[in-house]
Amino acid sequence: MRKMQSENRYKRILLKLSGEALMGEKDFGVDTEVIHSIARDIKEMHELGVQVAVVIGGGNIFRGVSASAKGMDRAQADYVGMLATVINALMLQDALEKNGVFTRVISPTEMKELAEPYIRRKAVRHLEKGRVIIFAAGTGNPYFTTDTAASLRAMEINAEVIMKATKVDGVYDRDPMKDSGAKRYESLKFIDVLKDGLKVMDATAISLCMDNNLPIIVFSIKEKGNLLKVVSGEKIGTTVS
Repeated sequence: MRKMQSENRYKRILLKLSGEALMGEKDFGVDTEVIHSIARDIKEMHELGVQVAVVIGGGNIFRGVSASAKGMDRAQADYVGMLATVINALMLQDALEKNGVFTRVISPTEMKELAEPYIRRKAVRHLEKGRVIIFAAGTGNPYFTTDTAASLRAMEINAEVIMKATKVDGVYDRDPMKDSGAKRYESLKFIDVLKDGLKVMDATAISLCMDNNLPIIVFSIKEKGNLLKVVSGEKIGTTVS
């Protein structure tokens, strides 16, 4: 049974999941336990009456930028990366529907047997009807990251916040995996992220959010219950605004 929406700070959110978040402790691919854990967290959030859209990356399967650096044509490499995001989206859809959450995968690139075509008004209608939507295949254009796709789709569907789920619990001044003295920021301004080159999202995505006053909350997906904490307004991770 759904609780009253007034208990939540946000009514409509966009969750940005990196492909790496789906790997768990693996070096490649998808850890099914991790994807089912994420699906259960999304279900709990959905049951609170929060409208949830997801943009998913593909770095656990293929990274276009890395392949391009090794000599592959950049546009071609990015298209392969888009297909990797579709694989992840279909796996997350399956996990969500096994948990009883009606889910639609939406792609800007036509693949009608696997995903619905992206039509903004239809995507918003799915949210209003209580379905979770997963945006696959990025923006459908090479040279644009799934971070940029997340910013773009969040604005198109009028999401109130981008929740960026990562392997670390916020934004640090240095890589916390390599430097134990790295300092975590509780809040940041968009301009400081761009000026200091902090690894939140790429510059295009940050600029889009800054121009449209769309806040980003960066938090760890590893800790169970963090999604619920963010939507209820609890201070975790790093807020960029």
